[in-house]
Amino acid sequence: MASASTTFRLCDQRPSSLKGTLAEALTVPPLLATMLRSMIEAWPEEVYAQPAVATRFLGRRTTFVCEPQLIRSLLVDQSDALERETFMLRALAPALGRGILTADGAFWRGQRRTAAPMFRPDRIRGFVPAIAAAAEAGRARWQAAAKADAPAADILPELMRTAFEIIVATMISGDSEMQVGPFGRAIDDYLSQTQWKIALAHLGAPEWMPHPGARRGAAAARFLRRETARTVARRRARGEPGRDLLGLLLEARDPETGLGLPEDALIDNLLTFVAAGHETTALALAWTLRLVADRPEVEARMLAEIAALPAPLAENPDGVERLTYTRQVLMESMRLYPPAPLIVRRATAEVRLGEARIPAGESIHVPVYALHRNRALWDRPDAFDPDRFAPAIHAGRDRYAYLPFGAGPRVCIGMGLALTECLVVLATLLPALRFVPERAEMPEAQFRVTLRPRGGIPMRVVARHAG
Repeated sequence: MASASTTFRLCDQRPSSLKGTLAEALTVPPLLATMLRSMIEAWPEEVYAQPAVATRFLGRRTTFVCEPQLIRSLLVDQSDALERETFMLRALAPALGRGILTADGAFWRGQRRTAAPMFRPDRIRGFVPAIAAAAEAGRARWQAAAKADAPAADILPELMRTAFEIIVATMISGDSEMQVGPFGRAIDDYLSQTQWKIALAHLGAPEWMPHPGARRGAAAARFLRRETARTVARRRARGEPGRDLLGLLLEARDPETGLGLPEDALIDNLLTFVAAGHETTALALAWTLRLVADRPEVEARMLAEIAALPAPLAENPDGVERLTYTRQVLMESMRLYPPAPLIVRRATAEVRLGEARIPAGESIHVPVYALHRNRALWDRPDAFDPDRFAPAIHAGRDRYAYLPFGAGPRVCIGMGLALTECLVVLATLLPALRFVPERAEMPEAQFRVTLRPRGGIPMRVVARHAG
């Protein structure tokens, strides 16, 4: 936790709707070290209890918004007064360009309108057989490891591979030249140095300033963009777009202008969907498997629900909707460990939160990880309890208290696809395999743009019939 030189309630200066603290970092090196370790650790403790908290680091003021109605006001009612934060663009744009995740304004709106039909529920259901096939391939690899009595190992790389194979099957099917291993390693190389970019941006350092991992990250960005461009070119050379997500992207037209995506936007968005999609899905699965491993009663309910499906999901994609309790487990896992733990914005015009005013130019963040553990919003916030997402209970909860996919116009466009992927993978793996933790304690959560487990999630995989 960053040290505070002064602490007082903002109600002394602002209305009570924005109570919190004003924390001032005392020295640069401790702050830099904290940000490099995990940005979450730099958040003031009050974000876990107060509606909103204002902090000041190195003379820059940020307001953390942690109350559902204030979040709705910010992300929905005043979304046009917000833009992407400079430090996050500095971290992501060299690889992802100006795609749907990083663009702002009219350029973003056009891309969003164009891509939205790709993720309709009927199209997602059509991808279930391909998702199931990739999940079954992953299951076979783990069954082979279990048969060989392989030692405990981090489960995240294998889940990343499965998630990547799902992306390939649903987005760029039939392209044998897209190599899972090199592409995944490049994504890891790029993300591993983004904390330096974020920290140096906060310190006001120029973009060209060297830092650990910078050369490897730049090489990774070039590789990712080059391979994505080649993928698009190969598809064009086939002479027909295909019915996967890349094909839909190539054929997509803005309903207002009738225009398709420019070539750069095609590359930016395909790379965004591949990189962000497989990373967050794999993390959601990894955290879920680790949480379930400690709770045999939860696992037993999931297994009973999966066994009751009338047919395999590959044959009956509508069966995904029957996985009610499994979905509750997944949602509770994403409450405790949201793969995207922070929403960052900067005000381009004055923003009002209750009676308070945030001037243009200031940062406004929604700390999703803290929101999901806020003591004013959640009973026993640190406890794992899937029943809190039982349909009747969840329906009565404020929509803006739970934001694993964001909210407002910029809610994650791939939310439905990601949830379906996770449910299909869980329903494929759990009946055949048990995941046994190597360590009793949960891994420490670490902000690396996404929420990664520090040191991985080492588990031993055991075939169910082996006891």
